[in-house]
Amino acid sequence: EAAKELGYSYRDIVSGAGHDACWINRVAPSAMIMCPCVDGLSHNEAEEISKEWAAAGTDVLLRAVLETAEIVG
Repeated sequence: EAAKELGYSYRDIVSGAGHDACWINRVAPSAMIMCPCVDGLSHNEAEEISKEWAAAGTDVLLRAVLETAEIVG
């Protein structure tokens, strides 16, 4: 919802990765915000992200937190 409200393109995906969210989800709902990487390369020392993609991910995270805290609607 946050990505849509901010006008960013997005898609729902299912990650099979064993991130901390998998463990936290046992006691509380969790989600991850994924940002694109240059050439799709992830989890590698050559991974690279543009400043714009990082800023968009940060915007989405902030908006989601504010919505969850019912500070914005």
